Amino acid sequence: MLKKIQPIVTLVGAGPGDPDLLTIKGAKALAEANVILYDALANEEILSYAPKKAIKIFVGKRKGCHEYTQDQINQLIVDNALTYGHVVRLKGGDPFIFGRGGEEIDFVESFGIPTFVVPGISSSIAVPAYQGISLTKRGVSESFWVITGTTSDRKLSNDVALAAQSSATVVILMGMSKLSQIIDLFQKESKGEIPAAIIQNGTTAQEKIGVGTINTIQQVVTEHKLSSPAIIVIGEVVKESNKLKGFYEDFIAKELK
Repeated sequence: MLKKIQPIVTLVGAGPGDPDLLTIKGAKALAEANVILYDALANEEILSYAPKKAIKIFVGKRKGCHEYTQDQINQLIVDNALTYGHVVRLKGGDPFIFGRGGEEIDFVESFGIPTFVVPGISSSIAVPAYQGISLTKRGVSESFWVITGTTSDRKLSNDVALAAQSSATVVILMGMSKLSQIIDLFQKESKGEIPAAIIQNGTTAQEKIGVGTINTIQQVVTEHKLSSPAIIVIGEVVKESNKLKGFYEDFIAKELK
């Protein structure tokens, strides 16, 4: 008698890029997977935790280049779970931080398929931390905002304007295409001298960083040829990083010339 397929879906956060930042629980889930659907921001080295016989399907999305639509991804998760059993949906960072993980869980559960979530280390926290940027620091920053730079209708989030009025550290994901708008909002609040950092491919061997102020960060991006995927960090805590002191010494020296 054939063994009945037991469909299960586990949503796993792959972390910010460094494969060593995958959680132990995430690795265990991959080891038990029959099928893995993975994103562009999930380091492919992580797939080594999966059985060799597991089916691996790339469903990544980049700006202007989508392998599958979100609806197609949702259906792929369900179809593979019903056909093969345990599906691991591997998503970069944490699946519930701008990862559409909630939408995928809702869709899968509408078919009566059990789901589990393994949180991942969010790039919004880990990438600045790798550069010694503490998003909160006593006497410097009491809170932080994490905001998407690009909403579902391809516009800049209104929350950026609100964040620019606060004294909090501001972390913006998926915001490189809206950088000039972000700069304008902070300058309108007379915050042109606030430190800013842009970190591309954070926590990976391809990591690149540029630092400056709101007034100069656009020039820094051009000089260092920074692009997506990158995280924008704005706030006094950027200047507090011991790792970035060399960058700021060079920056100040240029400003004084």
